[in-house]
Formats: sequence, structure tokens, C-alpha cells
Amino acid sequence: QIQLVESGGGLVQSGASLRISCVASGRAFSSYSMAWFRQAPGKEREFVAAIAYDRSTTYSDSVKGRFTISRENAKTTVHLQMDNLKPEDTANYYCAGGAPWTTDIPTTQDEYDYWGQGTQVTVFS
Repeated sequence: QIQLVESGGGLVQSGASLRISCVASGRAFSSYSMAWFRQAPGKEREFVAAIAYDRSTTYSDSVKGRFTISRENAKTTVHLQMDNLKPEDTANYYCAGGAPWTTDIPTTQDEYDYWGQGTQVTVFS
């Protein structure tokens, strides 16, 4: 079992960059797929990006080419580098972990067992 704590959210102008991070406590972090989801007010939570144990990655079409997910296993941390932010990226961003030892990276919420509390990202134009 792991516990997840996000940080790094904030208020930024359109076109800016921001990096959010998620620190995991507990063993076996390196075996898990780690993902970022986001939820805007009045909308469903949606998949953003994920990274498998072997560092392979997948992204939603809406962020591909602008966001980069990475992991530091020695620090049990996963990052989401967000560049060229847009107002439509405004949301609460959640870190999730699950699906150990797979390269078939999950992109749906029900495939992740562990969740953080979220960090708010607000982009103004």
C-alpha cells in the first residue's frame, strides 16, 4: 500500500510552465504505474498522463506535446511538467498509483488503487 501527496500547484498565466509533483510513501513504488488525472469544476475526472515501471509513458491527446511525466524511483516521486499552459488546463490534479509490473499502462480511474488529495492548477488568460 502507498500514500500519495501532491504539491506544486498554483496560479499561472496562459503560456507559462508549472511542475507538479507527487511523493509516495510505502514500499514497491518502483513497480507501480503512476498517473495524473484532473478534474475541472462541473466536469468528470479525466486522464492526463501515466508512466509505467519501465518509464514508458502515455498521454491524453489534449496534453500531448505540452506535458511530460517522469519518475524518480530513488525519491519515490512522480512529476508532471506542464508547458504552454492554457486556461482549459485549469483543474484539480490528482496523482494515482496502481497496476504493478505492467507495460499496458492503465488510463482509467478504476485501474488505479491509490490516490492523492489533489493540487489545484489555475491558468488565467
